[in-house]
Amino acid sequence: MDAQSPPAPHDHLFLGAGHDRAERRTWSVIALCGAMMALEIVGGLAFGSIALVADGLHMSTHAGALLLAAGAYRYASRHAEDRRFAFGTGKLGDLAGYTSAIILALIAVLIGIEAARRFLDPVPIHFREAIPIAVLGLAVNLASAWLLGAGTAGHSHGHSHGHGHGHGHSHAHQDAPRPVVLPAGRLWLEIFEDGVPPVFRIRADGALPAAASVTVETLRPDGGTRTFLFQDRGTCLESREAIPEPHEFTAMLRLATGAEVHTARLSFAEHAAASAHVAAHRDNNMRAAVVHVMADAAVSVLVILGLVSARAFGWMWMDPLVGLVGAAVIASWAYGLTRDTGGVLLDMTPDRELEGRIRATLEAEGDRVSDLHLWRLGPGHLGAIVAITTSAPHEADDYHRRLAGFPTLSHVTIELRRAH
Repeated sequence: MDAQSPPAPHDHLFLGAGHDRAERRTWSVIALCGAMMALEIVGGLAFGSIALVADGLHMSTHAGALLLAAGAYRYASRHAEDRRFAFGTGKLGDLAGYTSAIILALIAVLIGIEAARRFLDPVPIHFREAIPIAVLGLAVNLASAWLLGAGTAGHSHGHSHGHGHGHGHSHAHQDAPRPVVLPAGRLWLEIFEDGVPPVFRIRADGALPAAASVTVETLRPDGGTRTFLFQDRGTCLESREAIPEPHEFTAMLRLATGAEVHTARLSFAEHAAASAHVAAHRDNNMRAAVVHVMADAAVSVLVILGLVSARAFGWMWMDPLVGLVGAAVIASWAYGLTRDTGGVLLDMTPDRELEGRIRATLEAEGDRVSDLHLWRLGPGHLGAIVAITTSAPHEADDYHRRLAGFPTLSHVTIELRRAH
């Protein structure tokens, strides 16, 4: 018989942290970039610099991309609770980022074509007027990047959501609790570092064992060992000493029950969890906006170098060459944005390692995960649909509790299939 988690009312607010503030910052930068865009295009046409025109055209894409980003923020907020969106509007920013990437790629092609034409048919350049405008453009790009960065700096990657799946979410950056099945019962061992130095914590499905009966010994790749004693914190046991970095070792947990000593071995490794954590929480809408202004800042530097070289040494070919280099820079940013946002829109698995850890957690007691789908719902929010084949008398809520240590899992559906 199939069993699913009990229905409960819950929201689908899968927007990133700082969503509203990011929108306000984006509107501020739109005004700044729009003014500079007009100045560079007009100045470049008046003073004969294709590189300066290219920089202005590039900035025009920023203005359009920023308008797209601001519109996506606004729409996502207004329709966050619209039930027509099965999993909310958290991925609207990824759609906006993907569109921005396509625009960037098209502009790169246009700039490359125009720069190649100027190689064959060079035009005179008014350096005295063109160079100051390029410097001003660089200053505006840096100011825009700072404004957008300030809009996201200082925000934790935490998130809040209120669905009633019967499990709480920790917002720490520790590994998920590891299940340890012993004859005396099931324990959960984790490295906890939410606002405190990293320590071991042990929880139990039933009554906690006595703190004096438990030790954890770590064995590191260099052969170093260390034994951790525990103290009772009421809801858990906590190691008396902090765990030194790096967190890469084999941990031997020992539990003494009367005359018997039960042991379990677990491996902890420094892995790609940090980069996966960043990717899971990344706001691709804001990322697209920042990519636009940072790419333009890089092009502005190239424009200045090209104009100064052409003026100082008579290298008139430097101006169109800079246009080609700028086009390549834009194209590379466009490729990265297209790859990452396209993967989100196509529901690619965002983190293979996380998927493996979820599977191992659910299969710790001999159950079998027959189907697992993991995808991104929005910045900092992942969804999962899991089918578990089991012969044990567990309910769906038991598996939800096992997954409570994965803070990015915001929407989890469990399907149970009884083994025959």
